[in-house]
Amino acid sequence: MIWNERFQVLNWVNLDVQQWDYLSIMWPSGSWKSTLMNIIWLLDNNEEWEYYIDNKRIDDKNEKEKSKIRRTNIWFIFQNYSLIPRMNVLEQVKLPLIYQWVWIFESEKRATDALEKVWLKWKETNMPNEISWWQKQRVAIARALVISPKIMLADEPTGALDTKTSNEIMDLFEELNKEWKTIIIITHEKEIADRTKRTIIVRDWNIIKK
Repeated sequence: MIWNERFQVLNWVNLDVQQWDYLSIMWPSGSWKSTLMNIIWLLDNNEEWEYYIDNKRIDDKNEKEKSKIRRTNIWFIFQNYSLIPRMNVLEQVKLPLIYQWVWIFESEKRATDALEKVWLKWKETNMPNEISWWQKQRVAIARALVISPKIMLADEPTGALDTKTSNEIMDLFEELNKEWKTIIIITHEKEIADRTKRTIIVRDWNIIKK
């Protein structure tokens, strides 16, 4: 069976993210969050949209070039953390550097520095099943930090955390933003969105700036 029906999931979206920005995107249910996330992370191909980083168009690149851009410019912090069960904390953080062919001693230092920045150096030999949910979130953030991306995109980073731990994670994002990191947080929690510098609300397939 062939489906030819087309669905409009986003309508004339124009999202402008400045360098060192710190913003949240709030979604009601059914607003096609994954579509915009895939666009930001260069996983969605469409002739009807354009994507620029540093004033250079990148959506028209081939898949090999897009993969390189994702590895070096945009890092996605997954809602479920996406840790590999057989790797310890330090190995998890070093993983992105393997794909960049970084020298082993440099990757060790960068991973250790990233874990220290998220206050988890003391857990570097632990396995994922030996650390808490909030520690797994910090490992995921350290794994992003290790490549120094231009953009950090976090999907519901506090969704599985209690209020105290959520505030600690948001404190960490605020500190990273002060260190000139551009951060985009996807959330449905108003309390989390209020912690960012600006909030964008998606409603009825349109982006509404707050």
